[in-house]
Amino acid sequence: QVQLVESGGGLVQAGGSLRLSCAASGLPFSSYAMGWFRQAPGKEREFVTAIRWSGGSTYYADSVKGRFTISRDNAKNTVYLQMNSLKPEDTAVYYCAAGRNSGVPVRSREYAYWGQGTQVTVSS
Repeated sequence: QVQLVESGGGLVQAGGSLRLSCAASGLPFSSYAMGWFRQAPGKEREFVTAIRWSGGSTYYADSVKGRFTISRDNAKNTVYLQMNSLKPEDTAVYYCAAGRNSGVPVRSREYAYWGQGTQVTVSS
């Protein structure tokens, strides 16, 4: 059974930082691209960032470029999202996802497995 478990969310002031983690089990982690998506209240889920199975390629949404960094540790079956210079508009539930893709997928339908999400709230 595949499980993706996010952690590290919380409440932070604008300008602060958080580091999210997503621990995967039940799948050959090093063969999967990993992505982070987010969904704010009343809005659709949106792509945030993704990383290739090898960690050699990444892609970011324009809204987070230069502030967020995705990384992965295939030995620990874990993907990370370092979020700096947080803004109130970053408030959302953040989801990690795994997709059997050789590239860096940006569409949610390219991901087969999803975590339960972790809440990030940025106060102004």
